[in-house]
Amino acid sequence: MNIAAPGHGNSTKPIIRPRIYWEIADALTLAKRNLVQIPRIPEELIFSTIQPVMFVLLFRYVFGGAITGTGTTYVNYLMAGIFAQTVIFGSTTTGIGLATDLQKGLIDRFRSLPMAKSAVLTGRTLSDVVRNTFVVIVMWTVGLLVGFRPQGSILAWFGAAGLLLLTSFAFSWISATIGMAVRSVEAAQSAGFIWLFPLTFASSAFVPTQSMPTWLRAFADRQPVTIVVNAVRGLLLNKIDATTIWEAVAWCVGILIVFIPLSVRAYNSRTAR
Repeated sequence: MNIAAPGHGNSTKPIIRPRIYWEIADALTLAKRNLVQIPRIPEELIFSTIQPVMFVLLFRYVFGGAITGTGTTYVNYLMAGIFAQTVIFGSTTTGIGLATDLQKGLIDRFRSLPMAKSAVLTGRTLSDVVRNTFVVIVMWTVGLLVGFRPQGSILAWFGAAGLLLLTSFAFSWISATIGMAVRSVEAAQSAGFIWLFPLTFASSAFVPTQSMPTWLRAFADRQPVTIVVNAVRGLLLNKIDATTIWEAVAWCVGILIVFIPLSVRAYNSRTAR
C-alpha cells in the first residue's frame, strides 16, 4: 500500500510500506478495538477475575491443610499453578470472541475493509494477552494477601511473567482454531473448556504428580501444563531449572507452529462461505 507524503514544493513522493508493516498495524488496530470494549462490558473482565480468585481461596483454605510434600508452603506451591491456569482458561475468550464476531457478521464487515486477513485473528489473540496480564496482576496481589511469598529475584519474576504471557498467546491460537471450527458461540464456550480440565487438573498445578497413579503420572509429567507450571514455579521460588524452562518455551513455540496455520485455514474456510 502506498501513502503519499509531502515533498518539496508541489511534488509528492509515495511511501511504500512493506506488507508486514500493514499486517502489524491492522492487528494492533483490531487489538485496540477489542480492548476499548472492556470498559463498556466490565462484567466480562470481572467474572474472568473472580473465577481464579475463588480457586485460590478454595485450594488455599479448603485443601491446603491436607496437601503435603510440596517442599515449600502450599500457597507458594499453589500460586504457580493458579497463574498458569488463569492464563490458559483466559485464552478461551479468544475462541468465544471470534465465534461471537462471526455470528454477528462483524468478520464479514472486516473482510470488506482493505486490511490484512490475519489481523482479525492476531488482533484478538494480542488483546486477550493484554487482558490476561491484568488478571495475573490481580492474582499476584490476591496471592500475597493469602500468604504467597515469592523467593526468586525480580528478574526471575519477570521471566515467569513472560513465560505465562507466551503460554497465554500460544493457547489463544488453539482457542482461535476452535472458535473458527464450531458453529455457534455456545459450542465455542463448551469446546473451549472441555479439553482444558484434564490438562490443568492432571498436572502439577495443584498437587505433586508423585501422588498420582503411575499411568496418570506418565501423562501428567510430560504434558505442557505441567512443564509450564514447573518452569514458572522454579522461577518464582528460586529453584530455576533451565531445562524445564526451555521445554516450556519449546511447547509454546510448537503449539504456535501447529495452530497458527490451522486457525488461519479455519478462518479462511468459514469466511469463504
